[in-house]
Amino acid sequence: MCADVYQGREAAFVLRGVSEMWCHDPKVWRFVLARYHPALAVLNALWEIAQLPMYTLWWEAPPLSITYAVLHCTLGDVLIGICALLLALIVTRAGALRDWRWHRVGAVAIAFGLSYTVFSEWLGTGVRASWAYSEWMPVTPFVPIGVSPLLQWVIVPVVALALSRRVA
Repeated sequence: MCADVYQGREAAFVLRGVSEMWCHDPKVWRFVLARYHPALAVLNALWEIAQLPMYTLWWEAPPLSITYAVLHCTLGDVLIGICALLLALIVTRAGALRDWRWHRVGAVAIAFGLSYTVFSEWLGTGVRASWAYSEWMPVTPFVPIGVSPLLQWVIVPVVALALSRRVA
């Protein structure tokens, strides 16, 4: 249909290039939404539960507040993770799923996730004081940011991508 409008070799090249972009590949969307998203959600929920004792919330809040915090943080983590992956696909100019350079896509997604996490942890614990670390949370030496959330954004996306890729 669109090919009828364009004529010449250059137009055919452009059309072929557009159709091979990641956002035009239904397999990419199936991978992101049906494979990566569920794996990311489960792994982040488990991580959030495991690191609860490293926050004062665990020791001071009622169970309903703790449950809300886990759900809220897990949903936020999933949103961050999906956005980080989509940004990585844009930055790396990923094509069809079969052509992805998995290490590059993963590294860029991790960089975006880590960057957001550093900002969020600094803002939440330092500027707004929305939450606090317990004495169990190891913090980085220069800026007091929790090590556990930083590790989360290195480990969880890698494992989620590996599991999703294996299943796909």
